[in-house]
Amino acid sequence: MDLTYTLEQQAFRKEARAWLEANVPTEPLPSFDTKEGFDAHCDWEKKLNEGGWAMVPWPVEYGGRGADLLEWLIFEEEYYRAGAPGRVNQNGIFLLGPTIMEYGTPEQRARFLPKMASSEEVWAQGWSEPNAGSDMANIQATAIREGNEYVINGQKTWASRGAYAHWLFGMFRTDPDSKRHHGLTFILAPMDAPGVTVRPIEKISGKPAFAEVFFDDARVPAENRLGEEGQGWSVAMATAGFERGLMLRSPARFQNTARKLVDLYRKTLQSGAAIDPALRGRVTQCWMAAEAYTLNTYQTVSKLLAGGKIGAEASLNKIFWSELDIEMHETALALLGERAELKPGSPAAQGVGDWLDGYIFALAGPIYAGTNEIQRNIIAERILGLPRK
Repeated sequence: MDLTYTLEQQAFRKEARAWLEANVPTEPLPSFDTKEGFDAHCDWEKKLNEGGWAMVPWPVEYGGRGADLLEWLIFEEEYYRAGAPGRVNQNGIFLLGPTIMEYGTPEQRARFLPKMASSEEVWAQGWSEPNAGSDMANIQATAIREGNEYVINGQKTWASRGAYAHWLFGMFRTDPDSKRHHGLTFILAPMDAPGVTVRPIEKISGKPAFAEVFFDDARVPAENRLGEEGQGWSVAMATAGFERGLMLRSPARFQNTARKLVDLYRKTLQSGAAIDPALRGRVTQCWMAAEAYTLNTYQTVSKLLAGGKIGAEASLNKIFWSELDIEMHETALALLGERAELKPGSPAAQGVGDWLDGYIFALAGPIYAGTNEIQRNIIAERILGLPRK
């Protein structure tokens, strides 16, 4: 792995930095877990798309820039450096998009990817059910083929971005007599179809970040099936690999948090506040871990560019970044002391920042994208070769 940037990559970074500095909103956008914020983020995504920066590694014909994954990492570094808004359509562009590239027909790629890149269509993830969370093989929602349509019945829950999304991708049981991983099919469903009911779910902040989605004889064209009927598990595992491995959590995200943590430590020292001496080591370790994650990601990208694939090691990746995120935020809260529980707008906050909100979100990391307990089982069986109990 050569960490020396080429002249072309340096020019790419310079171009990305200049565009972001000229276009990133001067004030933070409202949370995309509100309707106002959702619409504002969609407008930002439209501007990104118009500038050619919506999804840089995608082919130009699908709304991308035709860049390689190394250039994508460079863009992510510049994106976080500029303090640009969060990606409201991350379920689409980072998870479903690469899956459609791999499993979709030419017609599906042309139909869905450009509108995904521009966020004209924002996607919700519809895998979890009341009795199928971490154990996704227990999915019970059905999609029964009738002519050129699937008739869908059942319920999805904890649908990320489900409150306002336009489309949902999910797995449904197309063979009602099948068990576990068999008889599942990956289907793309419009959220405004007759028979689809959306009920927002509020997170701890009171904002509707998720939704329950009910299907009552909802009809979806058979052409919205991704991959072969009954082979949904294989398609979903490819999506899960993108979620746990490379695309969803770029290293720039954690490098940015680590830099903010180091800055917080320095400011706390300068303020004369008493600091537990052990926190110096924790801050240092967080920064080192973020850099290690970055180097590992560059190694993974180098492997992919050489023709390799992401396998079960994606589970190692997922555990690392989710637990690192919690540790960085816990360290920040320890530095802030009593002020850690204050909201940024409180009179006594004194520049407390968004560490508390970040901590609350980080707590979900070991759960979404497959719980870390399940990931440890995958590591034990598929990487270490340990026997199943």
